[in-house]
Amino acid sequence: MKMRSLLLAASLIFPALGAVQAADVEKPNLTLGVGGKPLLYYLPLTIAERLGYFKDEGLTVEINDFGGGAKSLQALIGGSVDAVTGAYEHTIRMQQKKQDIRAVIDLGRYPGIVLAVRKSEGDKIKSVADLKGKNIGVTAPGSSTHILVQYLFAKAGLKPDDAAFIGVGGGASAVAAMQKGEIDAVSHLDPVISKLEDLGLIDVLVDTRTTEGTEKVFGGMNPAAVLYFKESFIKENPKTVQALTNAFYRTLKWLEKATPDEVAATVPEEYWLGDKDLYKKAFEASRQSYSTDGSIDEASMKSALNLLTTTEPGFDAAAIDLSKTFDGSFLAKAKGQ
Repeated sequence: MKMRSLLLAASLIFPALGAVQAADVEKPNLTLGVGGKPLLYYLPLTIAERLGYFKDEGLTVEINDFGGGAKSLQALIGGSVDAVTGAYEHTIRMQQKKQDIRAVIDLGRYPGIVLAVRKSEGDKIKSVADLKGKNIGVTAPGSSTHILVQYLFAKAGLKPDDAAFIGVGGGASAVAAMQKGEIDAVSHLDPVISKLEDLGLIDVLVDTRTTEGTEKVFGGMNPAAVLYFKESFIKENPKTVQALTNAFYRTLKWLEKATPDEVAATVPEEYWLGDKDLYKKAFEASRQSYSTDGSIDEASMKSALNLLTTTEPGFDAAAIDLSKTFDGSFLAKAKGQ
């Protein structure tokens, strides 16, 4: 009888503790923006959602999927979302525009973006310089897939408007654009790239899914997807930011050991683009791109800044304080430091 009483007491106490944890977060219900959620670039977001890591932190997260990273950034600035998983470079660009946007955890240490050309154009397009005058598909104009091509154009001596950039979205629509012949080349991510390769439609020119490919383009590392907020939100909701950071750090550690089968079984079936084995292959191709510890070092910050100064000649690098683009204090707590 005594043991039964103890168990009853425990069952009453633990739910109460969970309620306290949820109540302790300033904003238990929040909205998060992303530009192309099914893409492997944003896999940590889907994993955190599907494994219930947000709920474990006392959060209910509504995810708004936009056509590209530039649109999710606009939503944050406009106030329609509280947080964004998007490209780190946006934190730098917005600082120049006097908008204090800060990342709190790195999700991708490499861009994971691939620039590929239509196979039928392969004999004519053998280098980035050969893309002059062509139609190039990107997730959305102004997004990281677009910016990478602009960076490659600058290095090849081309101007930003030497090609036409067409927003093709983040999933099946991008595959369809290539199948229909609407674009001559594509700057995109997995699983779209692996699907196009499997269909025999493309030849890869540039690949930043791997350490080798990223170093070839940037001369070092280059941070990609991060979780970022307005600084005002961070100040007003530190426990909420900590809870989100905890969930994403837990996700990175899960991904570090996860098998392709486990990943494919966790994401929605529609993410496979009709082929589960191909999705697993795409995950393996992009696996190196995910961060394992969530941090961004100074060299990586400078690499991202160089990308912007190269693509935007008028960009005032001297006015940028890189230390204000990444707040590592929440990550340190998530690690238990």
